[in-house]
Amino acid sequence: MKLVVAAIISFLSLTSFAQQTSKNLVPFVKPIIGTQRMGHVYPGATAPFGMVQLSPDTDTIPYAVKGKYNPDVYKYCAGYQYDDKSIVGFSHTHFSGTGHSDLGDFLIMPTTGTLQLNPGTADNTKKGFRSAFSHDNETAQAGYYKVKLDDYNITAELTASTRVGMHQYTFPKTDKAHLILDLMAGIYNYDEKNVWTYVRVVNDTLITGYKQTNGWARTRTVYFAMSFSKPFKNYGQKSFDDKQVYRGFWRKFNQEDNFPEIAGKKIRMFFDFKTEENEKIKIKFALSPVSQKNAIQNLVTEIPHWDFEKVKKQTQEAWNKELNKIQIEAAPDDKINFYTAMYHAFITPTVYQDSNGDYKGLDQDIHRANGFTNYTTFSLWDTYRTLHPLFNLVQTQRNADMVQSMVEHYNESSLHMLPIWSHYANDNWCMSGYHSVSVIADAIIKGTYKGDALKALEACVTTARKRNYEGIGEYIDKGFIPAENSGISVSNTLEYAYDDWAIAQLAKKLNQQAIYTEFLQRSENWKNNYNKASGFMEPKLANGEFKPNFDAYSTHGQGFIEGNSWNYSFFVPHNPTALVEIMGGKKQFAKKLDTLFNMHLSDAFFAETEDITRDGIIGGYVHGNEPAHHVAYLYNWADQPWKTQEKVRQILKMQYKPTPDGLGGNDDCGQMSAWYLFSAMGFYPVAPASEEYAIGSPLVNSAIINLENGKTFTIETQNQSDKNVYVKRIVLNNKPLKRYFITHDEIMNGGKIVFVMSDKK
Repeated sequence: MKLVVAAIISFLSLTSFAQQTSKNLVPFVKPIIGTQRMGHVYPGATAPFGMVQLSPDTDTIPYAVKGKYNPDVYKYCAGYQYDDKSIVGFSHTHFSGTGHSDLGDFLIMPTTGTLQLNPGTADNTKKGFRSAFSHDNETAQAGYYKVKLDDYNITAELTASTRVGMHQYTFPKTDKAHLILDLMAGIYNYDEKNVWTYVRVVNDTLITGYKQTNGWARTRTVYFAMSFSKPFKNYGQKSFDDKQVYRGFWRKFNQEDNFPEIAGKKIRMFFDFKTEENEKIKIKFALSPVSQKNAIQNLVTEIPHWDFEKVKKQTQEAWNKELNKIQIEAAPDDKINFYTAMYHAFITPTVYQDSNGDYKGLDQDIHRANGFTNYTTFSLWDTYRTLHPLFNLVQTQRNADMVQSMVEHYNESSLHMLPIWSHYANDNWCMSGYHSVSVIADAIIKGTYKGDALKALEACVTTARKRNYEGIGEYIDKGFIPAENSGISVSNTLEYAYDDWAIAQLAKKLNQQAIYTEFLQRSENWKNNYNKASGFMEPKLANGEFKPNFDAYSTHGQGFIEGNSWNYSFFVPHNPTALVEIMGGKKQFAKKLDTLFNMHLSDAFFAETEDITRDGIIGGYVHGNEPAHHVAYLYNWADQPWKTQEKVRQILKMQYKPTPDGLGGNDDCGQMSAWYLFSAMGFYPVAPASEEYAIGSPLVNSAIINLENGKTFTIETQNQSDKNVYVKRIVLNNKPLKRYFITHDEIMNGGKIVFVMSDKK
């Protein structure tokens, strides 16, 4: 989901990992935090696909000021901004690289001295509990984060298992050590966001509770269990809810001092300790979507001890196992970029069930995942394109479980729809299309999903026939969505058409001829928004005429979401041959692509788009947003594959760099990173639900893809360099390959592909 430009965690060095268990392991990747202009990847500790994403937050920017949207909040989608000089605390839930946000739950901050329960301000950290810090005293690795809090002389360290975050704070000698638990904190916060908070102090080392919010997810409840390695000597809380008129008869008690049951909307708690020099106080903080009891069970199941280094080691070994699913040799910066991308690609979707299999469904009831792991955080407008196709290769079982999670989402939905953007037992309905159907079709067609395929097809068809959702009824009746009725009429029509093609391919696979015919016909609806007179996709009025005052360069008021017609006019990934023909044939089509990549956009273009800067654009091609991610590969359909090779390498070098501002757009839950991984290896899934991958220009010297079926697919390049970007010859399993695509089966059957590279087109 790309509403703003995002951050990237840049791996600036590769170091040996002492606990490697196999000679075949890649060097353990040591990241340092980075930011891409507005900063939307958190730098903290998480396990692969973990429920807990424990990370520093660097400010408390509100979503709204005086009732109006505050554009400054835009920079804090992940809670962390690299340019900030202070840390407010460490919270347990974050999104990775999205352009809208939520979460930031259960913020913990260690302090010393006079207790302060306000966060203070960025320009004067002494006014609150936040602390100044320096990047010189900051370390981020996969599964581990460390920083010195300068105002308190406290060293903070974080690690995490799948469901439990573990903190380790090294204090100076003091009688006034505090651990603050901020239950008000959140990302994209506003006064009414916290619906209710409950805390129960079980004893002097254990508290439990929950928090319910109304944000991007309309009804989201998260339960927790928090355990201290040392008994606190005193505790208390303060309520900041001045608007609560009725307080009942609980006011008989002094609830601010050592009171064991707390409830309210805006609460901050504190726990007091006495510490010796360099004494370590540890916290285990478990999450659950179901109950406090399950949170405790998650805590004792995953981390039953207090050995911080053991948890760190186990999580880093888990990361190393994941990163070794693809082993490459490449130039140093390219290798850094590759494993940065791979790390990002394996953060989301996130596990959304307890250790016993319980999870909360869309119906807000408790369900148990039998035979699969339940996932949430499906940013599908982004990730259907490349991330889930990547999972079909290197996360086969996880992707099967993700498909089953989508089917269960459909079963639990009162609207009988597959997820659009799945988020903590909610759908936040963000972005356009119904792209679950692409993920499901792709997984079944490629043999990843072994569940009830007919049930999955039923869910796809029912979702695609939901007439009262985003113009689907008019799309079915007219073959397009009238511009009068939708501000994103064109992009919706184009995306629905692709999704319908994916449904048709699934129906064909399952011998459902009537469904195949219906949706194959619907997949041709993209033609209804193509204006042959202008050569662009344009918004069309209900009377069938094209909307006047069309501007192919503008991103506003033209019927598109996060893009303009120059980029969206090429969005027919399922039928490039027909698109080439309707645009005047191969020569004219290639010229139009040339214009896209070589044009110069005026400053006026950037005045109306807050999510893209010049750094995220090549000519008029916007890599920082997803709709054109396949476009560089379309030269293959115009019989000019050398231009695909040239442009792909240009994008790889310009849009991905091993620097704190090295990503040319939001990572969007791994989509930007998955694009890099595929393209660096030399092939790309232009149309998921097709079994073909378009050939590009490999950046790696070699790669071994370790498939879950036990086989390996090896990529080798000969004469590859920054100048030798053109593919002179391809050999697949010792036989010349005379086409510019490979198939899924050719990869999954194992073998070897050799690219012979040249500097000549």
